[in-house]
Amino acid sequence: MRATVGDQLVQHGRVVGQHDKVGEIVEVMGQQGNPPYRVRFEDGHEGICSPGPDTEIRHMRPMSGT
Repeated sequence: MRATVGDQLVQHGRVVGQHDKVGEIVEVMGQQGNPPYRVRFEDGHEGICSPGPDTEIRHMRPMSGT
């Protein structure tokens, strides 16, 4: 999983009725776009995330080299 600053991180709800949690990646802390990421969520909360299998990255611009 690779991302760049400005991409969206989407954590999908794990149970029925739980909404997805969407945030903007504001810092890539790993090398070459790899996790962990500093993410600012819609409610203003910031946290450091190492995405799991219930997470996707929505690229806001095309990734180079792919």
